[in-house]
Amino acid sequence: MSGPVGGGQLRLACLDAEAPPLFSLWSEQRGRTGFEPAVAELLGAELGRPVEWVRVPWVDMIPAVQQHRADAVLCGQGIIPARQAQVDFTRPYAVFHEGVLVRRGSGIASAADLAGRRVAAIDGSTNMALAESFEGALPVGFGSDGSDDVYADMLAALEDGRVDAVVDDDVVFVPLGEHDPRFELAFTARTGNRWGIGVAKDRPEVLAQLDDALSRVIADGRHRKVWEEWLPTLDYPFAEA
Repeated sequence: MSGPVGGGQLRLACLDAEAPPLFSLWSEQRGRTGFEPAVAELLGAELGRPVEWVRVPWVDMIPAVQQHRADAVLCGQGIIPARQAQVDFTRPYAVFHEGVLVRRGSGIASAADLAGRRVAAIDGSTNMALAESFEGALPVGFGSDGSDDVYADMLAALEDGRVDAVVDDDVVFVPLGEHDPRFELAFTARTGNRWGIGVAKDRPEVLAQLDDALSRVIADGRHRKVWEEWLPTLDYPFAEA
């Protein structure tokens, strides 16, 4: 199973969760929809391989790739040193900033307001690094327990008061910050987090195929069309392509 992608489905690891506009829960009728599934379909079409989603908890996504149960992980993976030590990444397919979500009416509007407050983020993520940078904040890690839906867990903790804020990439807060009566976006940190597709280090040919396919769909505008369909309120990060 160490050969290149080919002769079958393109197996991509991701958690099974409802996180629009990034992705939806999988269903037998419609599979998965959202920005990341749309990018995956572009790559599958470019490689001539139908996409199969390997649905695992957040903490099992990279292990699934390392164990060759999936060809790659395409699921909210910021390209950071801790992950680069485990897998190799394609060029970015997205660049996002980070938002801080709070309960509506909390009065939190800046990093200074987080002093003494409990701030949730996914363990080992760029979001957790940002949470840890807020002076006086009390970071609370999520995801290391193998939860099937760490994002929902953080929102539930915010709603019931176990935490005072949630840090995540701005894209996941698009449906919540303006219209959800429970929450509001306190502020955005323009961190420019690059998201990539992770591949096992012993499968360089798979990495090359995916990276080349991604480069082609960005260069010819197909990727931009997908971005503008699913993320119309966010600036396209590869305008020079």
